[in-house]
Amino acid sequence: MTAAPRTIATPAETQVRLGPRPLALHLATAMASGVTALAALPAMRTGRLPWADELAADAGALASDLAEVDLNAFVAAVVEAQTRRLAQVLEGVRAYHAHPFRRALPAPETVWREGTTRLLDYGGDGPVTALFVPSLINRYYVLDLLAERSLLRWLAGAGVRVLTLDWDAPGPNERGFGLDDYIAGRLDRAIGRTLEIADRPLALVGYCLGGNLALAAAGPRQDDLAGLALLATPWDFHAGRGAQAVLFQLVEPHLELVLQAFGELPVDLLQALFAWLDPTLAQRKFRRFAAMRQDSAEARAFVALEDWLNDGVPLAPAVARECLAAWYGRNTPMAGNWAVAGRTVRPQDLALPAFVAIPGNDRIVPPASAEALARALPAATVIAPNAGHIGMVVGARGAGGLWRPLAEWLRGLAK
Repeated sequence: MTAAPRTIATPAETQVRLGPRPLALHLATAMASGVTALAALPAMRTGRLPWADELAADAGALASDLAEVDLNAFVAAVVEAQTRRLAQVLEGVRAYHAHPFRRALPAPETVWREGTTRLLDYGGDGPVTALFVPSLINRYYVLDLLAERSLLRWLAGAGVRVLTLDWDAPGPNERGFGLDDYIAGRLDRAIGRTLEIADRPLALVGYCLGGNLALAAAGPRQDDLAGLALLATPWDFHAGRGAQAVLFQLVEPHLELVLQAFGELPVDLLQALFAWLDPTLAQRKFRRFAAMRQDSAEARAFVALEDWLNDGVPLAPAVARECLAAWYGRNTPMAGNWAVAGRTVRPQDLALPAFVAIPGNDRIVPPASAEALARALPAATVIAPNAGHIGMVVGARGAGGLWRPLAEWLRGLAK
């Protein structure tokens, strides 16, 4: 008899769904938005509500229209609309929790392991090897989400040998790690193992904050590498995010208390910090999900992605301090103040061919942040897919926007 193929088991498959995480925050925000709308009505009606400059003309017209409306009837209509919206959010969350989808894909081979870090081999036969470096904040398998939406499996079938790191959650040893340990230690040794396995030109491919890790690792390894690809990778952490910088500076003292209390940065707190970037996003997503046919491919893709989003990992204390307080708070990479193992990370010193993907609709890494990195690299091929930060990788249009250009660039490194 032939044994059934082993499948990937991820935490999201075996746990009761609790998302969107942190659920209490998202539900409280959904309720608060209705209360806030009601509280703003009197000031809005009299034109005393402050608006952004670009909305001033529309705000004046709205105030004029509201002056002619019966206030009690209008309040009743707002209450009804907000109640309906909240009910749709709750319906979407319940439908997500009950959805039968569970991710199950053939598992790639683990070819190297150190602590909680694994090197996974997706195979592929081609003239170049790509080693993917995911972020430490989210799990790697957004790159291998569904059979039909797997960048890694698609590349392996498109003439590229593909491997990826799986950082996993920090274990007892990794809780003492800083970025130096991950980059000059784990990542550097994974590069060495990949060079042993695949006797062909090697490119590093970093996604999101994984791109920062790949960039730092590439500097001292330039003689061993054929190229560096950076997908939605931030560099100027304050570009388009001035208020975010202030937030991280304000929470830094409180962050230290949390790190001391828990010995890590918990997933839900990390999710809460990033939810601040777009507080109503979860409401909009789950209202849309509630309206989907639950047996549709669209609903299945939504659940798969939401499971990944809610399957985050905590950060080791030193990593949290450097990424959140130093990168996002003080913008140390852009300022030239980020060093790994005593070596300042300077993209302008990278002599390797580079590929930079800057999704035009990215709300997580503003295009201006990634563009600063593209400008600093001496030899960068830049593409701007019409997609968002995650949609570029797993969206229905990913093959045309990112996958094919990346595959073509990778194969070209062997010429």
